[in-house]
Amino acid sequence: MAEPSAPGSAASPLARLRDLIDRILVADVFLVVAGALWFGLAVVLHGRGIDAPLNTFQRLWEPLFTPAIGLLMAAALISGGLGWWQRRGQR
Repeated sequence: MAEPSAPGSAASPLARLRDLIDRILVADVFLVVAGALWFGLAVVLHGRGIDAPLNTFQRLWEPLFTPAIGLLMAAALISGGLGWWQRRGQR
């Protein structure tokens, strides 16, 4: 993660963009983990006859959780690819 700049100092636009992307990805990780916990709890409650949490999760699957998981996977692939590319360039 990029080091936070001191108050009053001008950070480069690239550093600010990277910081923004890092913050978005951290929030995305928490969203995916919260969704997984919600799903697990909803399945347990569904087994006990309480269907509302699972129904709500199913309604939110396409518009919320699918893109969040896709973003997380894309970020992991891009990060791995960039790391490979940087190591390749150092040889």
